[in-house]
Amino acid sequence: MESPVLSDEINILVVEPTPGPDGTRSLETALERAVVDAPVETVSTSHVETVADALEYLESTAAESEVTTDPVLEGDRVDVVLTAAELSGGTGLELLERVQDSRPAVPVILSPVEGSERLASAAISAGASEYVPRDCDPGELAGAIERAVERERTRSHTRASHRRFRTIFEDPDTYVWELDREGTVGSANAGALEAIDASQDDVRGQPFQATPWWLPGDRSSIETALERAASGEVVERELVSRYADGPDTGHATATQAVDGAKRVLEVTIRPVRDDSGAIVSLLAEGNDVTGRVALEEELRESEQLHRVTLNNMTDTVLITDESGAFTYVCPNVHFIFGYTDDQIREMGSIEDLLGPDLFDREELAAEGVLTNLECTATDREGTEHTLLVNVREVSIQGGTLLYSCRDITARKRREEALTALHRTARRLLLAQSREEIADIVVEDAVDVLDLEAGAVYLFDTADSAIRPAAATPAMERAHGSLSSHRATTDSIVGRVFVDGETQIFDDSEAQRSEESNESDRLSQPETDLRSGAYVPLGNNGVFVAGSTTAGAFDDVTREVVDLLATTAEAALDRIERESALHDQERELKERNRQLTELNRINEFIREIDQAIVRAETREEIESAVCDRLTGTDRFSFAWIGGLDPDGTNLEARAYDGAGRGYLDAVSGPIVEQTGEPAIEAAQSREVTVVSNVAEGLHEEPWRKRALSKDYQSAISVPLSYDEFSYGVLTVYAGRPAAFGEMSRAVFAELGETIASAIAAVERKNALLTAASTRLDLEIDDDTFVFQQLASRADCTVAFDGGVRQHEDGSAVSVFASIDGAPVETVAAAAEELVSVTDVQIVSEGADGDGSRSGGDPSGGSILLELPVPFLAIRLASHGVVLRSVRATPTGARIVVDVPNNVDARAPTRMVTNSFESVELRSKQLVEGTSAGDVRTKLLEELTDRQLEVVRAAYHGGFFESPREQTGEEIANSLDISPAAFYGHNRTVQRKLFSLLFEEIGLPAMGTQGVE
Repeated sequence: MESPVLSDEINILVVEPTPGPDGTRSLETALERAVVDAPVETVSTSHVETVADALEYLESTAAESEVTTDPVLEGDRVDVVLTAAELSGGTGLELLERVQDSRPAVPVILSPVEGSERLASAAISAGASEYVPRDCDPGELAGAIERAVERERTRSHTRASHRRFRTIFEDPDTYVWELDREGTVGSANAGALEAIDASQDDVRGQPFQATPWWLPGDRSSIETALERAASGEVVERELVSRYADGPDTGHATATQAVDGAKRVLEVTIRPVRDDSGAIVSLLAEGNDVTGRVALEEELRESEQLHRVTLNNMTDTVLITDESGAFTYVCPNVHFIFGYTDDQIREMGSIEDLLGPDLFDREELAAEGVLTNLECTATDREGTEHTLLVNVREVSIQGGTLLYSCRDITARKRREEALTALHRTARRLLLAQSREEIADIVVEDAVDVLDLEAGAVYLFDTADSAIRPAAATPAMERAHGSLSSHRATTDSIVGRVFVDGETQIFDDSEAQRSEESNESDRLSQPETDLRSGAYVPLGNNGVFVAGSTTAGAFDDVTREVVDLLATTAEAALDRIERESALHDQERELKERNRQLTELNRINEFIREIDQAIVRAETREEIESAVCDRLTGTDRFSFAWIGGLDPDGTNLEARAYDGAGRGYLDAVSGPIVEQTGEPAIEAAQSREVTVVSNVAEGLHEEPWRKRALSKDYQSAISVPLSYDEFSYGVLTVYAGRPAAFGEMSRAVFAELGETIASAIAAVERKNALLTAASTRLDLEIDDDTFVFQQLASRADCTVAFDGGVRQHEDGSAVSVFASIDGAPVETVAAAAEELVSVTDVQIVSEGADGDGSRSGGDPSGGSILLELPVPFLAIRLASHGVVLRSVRATPTGARIVVDVPNNVDARAPTRMVTNSFESVELRSKQLVEGTSAGDVRTKLLEELTDRQLEVVRAAYHGGFFESPREQTGEEIANSLDISPAAFYGHNRTVQRKLFSLLFEEIGLPAMGTQGVE
């Protein structure tokens, strides 16, 4: 078989054991035979004998060729290892495995002396490139070497191509995507992924047009590009791509991309073909062209801006030659002159437009440019304009002089108006009233606005009307008399004031014809004013300016109108603030006076309080009050008295101060003292103040008597406490208006304090008195708790006067006896009442008088907890005792004891005010309990809790024989321990026996009846 020709030089490492007896290497001999027909220089060999030597040789040649980047071009290299099966210190298979670990790119050919299928299988499994037995045809060995080398060189070329592709693919400045034929993303390079902060897994498998790089609006364009690339074209597109931190607006322009949220990419999509030329995939590459696009955009915008500027700027540019003939006319020349550029050219000379002698030619030659030359020009309509002209020497399009003209007509008018407005503002600073400000504004408006008609309306807070305050004669001639308006939207004046928005009409005739309802808003529909402005002055009113000429309000006039109105509003606000400041100063002075007065009043109030605390009797209290009120010349005279029991005469009890003879004149029948403060306060039970005694001097006789004592003002205060009246306190002062609102309040509280102190003293005295008046009152009130219980249970509910008030003062506990109904029924009815906070059954089966009924289930006792105020507590605070209550379904009877030193009308009035229907059935004098009485002494010894416990024991049948309830049962009903119950019970018994045997001194046994 003919040996193949090996192209290029091949370096072969032969690994074979020590030569045999014939002195030749059998593997090397086979190699020589295999390449016998090839040129000598095409094959070079190196020889080693062991596995270690082979590996060392491979490592050395690898180190020498590290600097070479292309394996195909490597010089000192091993292209193939040809090894025998049996080696010194190892085998060919072991060498194969070691080469695979260290130099996998070097092909290994195993050539045993004698081949076998097992060895061949093991060699191929271990990674051998070829397996050629030694006894095969030499051509087979040459072919195996050629194939192994070519395969490795092909792999080397592939690896080099792959490295070059990866270098391009991983370029950080370029976006690269691998796509399949349908445009689905296979991978993207790091630069593209970093731009959207994504990973390969985030985008792999997605349609390219739907990936996060692109905006929704570009999807259709990308789909078309992918279709064309899949058909074989190379397609380019300019697309906007997102940054990772850019906002998702859904659309963006190239200019927006430059701002940082987006970037512009020039994307090229190429088809990728296989060896047969078939398109197998697509490669997309994107290059950042944001900067270039931005420059192009800026250039286009600059060109557009230049065109727009020339066409729309208000300054006009003209170029002439030395004779003044026009060589260039700016297209915007009509803004100032009203002519077209062709019409300007037809004028022939610049002097026809701007006038002669605009500047000195020699001065221009010396300076090169002349600026701010002011001149007057007339436009096509005949209107004069003030122009500011700059002239410069140039050499453009055959012209030598360039004129730039600026219309300053409005500015000149504004400057003149502002100068006049400045004078008006100085005048307004000196104005002292709203009306003066209105006159100044109307007078100066003619010069400031160059309008003949003006008026000012001012708002009157008293009746919410907007009234004319000033107007020019021209306004009255053209418009007629001005009328007032309500602060509503019915008129244009009212509407401007309410809405706070300026109203301007340029032609009243046209408006009236076009808007039928607009004329109704004008204050005079028949006005001769053709144009006008209604400007709000804040909360102060409305400024009106008008003209008999239509269209009088251009931009400058409107601006100056607003400035004048703002200046007027500021001046009016100043007047308002100054007025408010003056009012505040007056108020502060009055408050200081009141505080001084209050301090003076508080001083004697403290003295009165101290005197009241020390007083032991009612007479001491009343005397101390009068004495303190007139001390150190505080007030002229003070006295305490009231109406007699019949209410027909005025009686004095205590007094002090100058002019005591006044009481002799006013005491007596009240019919002769009409209007006297003490009588008025006693009858009305309200504070009565007379600020000036001299008023109505001839109508009420008491006033003359008071003035004769130099009493200029007076106050009378009822001394009332909890429905009880203790008379009136009347004080007179030597100056008018001595008792203001603050004094009135202080004296009202003083009256309550005095009444409370008197009530406390009478309460104390009531305990010491031996006589009282007993009142038997019949009431009928469905809201009375005892009558409600009697009505609901159809029974009699009795109360013997025993009351215990809780420590926090929030409720009271009372015992009630039931007769005629089971006690459970009454208790159930009590639980349904809102006015009963708690109920407990104390005993069952008792008659109304507390005796046992011998097994009758009707009757019993209950303990009610009632909210305050309770009638018994209110009466007791004035020394009045509620003796008993007996309620039936048809009504109730109440018995109270009133000490003789207490007016019996007061407790009757308290009961009358507490119930719907009250009738006094009887009234009798009784010898009440004195300090030596057993009951009184015992009650003084017992605490409220002890009295409650023993009362519960009594009503609960504890003292009956046999007992109806045990001590434990009663203790449970009172929510106390049995030990506490027995302790309280024994304490009460000890105190009762001590009172009987020690203090009262009952007679000894066997002495009764001796007398």
